[in-house]
Amino acid sequence: MLLWIAFSLMTGAAILAVLWPLRTGLGVARSSGSAAEADLAVYRDQLAEIERDRVSGLIGAGESEAARSEVARRILRASAEVQTVGEADSGAAFRRRAVAVIALIVLPVLAGTLYVVLGSPQLPPQPLAARLQAQPDRADVAVLIRKVEDHLEANPQDGRGYEVIAPIYQRTGRTGDAVRAWSNAIRLLGPSPARQTGLGEALIAEAGGVVTSEASAAFKLALSEDPKDPKARYFLGLGAEQDGKPAEAASYWSALVADSPADAPWLPMVRAALARVGAEAPAPLSGPSAADVAAAQEMTPEQRSQMVRGMVDRLSARLAEDGSDLEGWLRLMRAWTVLGDTDKAKSAASDARTHFAKDDGALTRIDALARELGIGS
Repeated sequence: MLLWIAFSLMTGAAILAVLWPLRTGLGVARSSGSAAEADLAVYRDQLAEIERDRVSGLIGAGESEAARSEVARRILRASAEVQTVGEADSGAAFRRRAVAVIALIVLPVLAGTLYVVLGSPQLPPQPLAARLQAQPDRADVAVLIRKVEDHLEANPQDGRGYEVIAPIYQRTGRTGDAVRAWSNAIRLLGPSPARQTGLGEALIAEAGGVVTSEASAAFKLALSEDPKDPKARYFLGLGAEQDGKPAEAASYWSALVADSPADAPWLPMVRAALARVGAEAPAPLSGPSAADVAAAQEMTPEQRSQMVRGMVDRLSARLAEDGSDLEGWLRLMRAWTVLGDTDKAKSAASDARTHFAKDDGALTRIDALARELGIGS
């Protein structure tokens, strides 16, 4: 309703702006015509007065004729002015009436038609205050950012608010703001793998894709809390590649591929990175089949433990016969660590180093996994 009232007021103002000059022009024309008609009345009175003076003998016949001629010339001139003004006023009146009709009828109808065709008259009004109070899923990104920023301005110690807005800054290209938001979230809430990797990504974006020392430090802190964090491992590998250390980069990325499920969304990117440094991507670590899982569910804990140990023993025996399978050695190291047999895990690492003593890339991966599992360097 308020929208239509506003439209009506604006339309009325536009019509008034068009009609106001017409009113002034009409008054000028009418005043010019009225002055000429008043002169004609005066001249007619003068003719009558001259005739009365001649009859009474106050003036002679010659003087009377001369005066009548002069007044007659003035009457002719005034009559011409009246006729000219009348014709001009008639044409101007027609034009003014046409403009008035356009202003009063055509302009509102045209404006209303255009709004109905091009506008959205059925939409409710959306003032800024209402949009700021709307649910986040219905608000646009700019309004959401404004809402969180207003909240943080009033509550600067709300670490959760900084954690919410940091990735939004990142997606909208405000990388400097994202770095500050992640830093504040870590300062107020404490470090976590997600916050550290978020800060690292923001630092990389701010540096134009370069893994800076500050970003590497953030990723390493994330790995110290979660050694399996895929983002941290990928970006640390990228940093090693940018520093001219392809073997170290391949170590990070190969271990990430080996630890990832077959349908992990980051695998294509990591394999492409491995190809970029001239390394071959290992097959992802495969788990038990659906049949194995179903059978294990029917077993007692002791039976499941025996089954797992049997699988690990078979892997160990196969590697003892053919030790060229680096991925197999890495799986064996993990398996013994999971089973709590650190001595066998260390032994597997030592055997793996013996088999790959001349392969620097393989040794790098073995040492990296050993450090990750806590079974020595």
